[in-house]
Amino acid sequence: MEAEEGVRLSEIGQIAVPVKDVARATAFYRDALGLRLLFEVPGPMSFFDAGGVRLMLSLASEAAYDHPSSILYFRVPDIGAAHRQLAARGVPFIQPPHKVADLGTHELWLAFFGDGEGSTHALLSEVAVPARG
Repeated sequence: MEAEEGVRLSEIGQIAVPVKDVARATAFYRDALGLRLLFEVPGPMSFFDAGGVRLMLSLASEAAYDHPSSILYFRVPDIGAAHRQLAARGVPFIQPPHKVADLGTHELWLAFFGDGEGSTHALLSEVAVPARG
């Protein structure tokens, strides 16, 4: 079945992250990562603002969904400063900031961390490279 002409998906409105303990995960995402808590549904869910994308933490609705989430890459302007601040808040980093690609005009840097719920996420920074020549 072909997509109807003109229909293109381009914007993510919400991302769900399955967790084992909503209260513990809410505290981590709010207090350690510093995401703005939008609202909670006591017990099964909490919702955060991640730069205009709603992030939902919830218990898995069934066993098939009870697994770590996809990797979320949080864009930061200064990965070194963000790494230091988050590590000071107790965020457990798996890898420190490191360059993964030189794209000519900028470098792509990543730093991976765990969320205490079995999921791995990362900081992402695109660092401008001075003009060569």
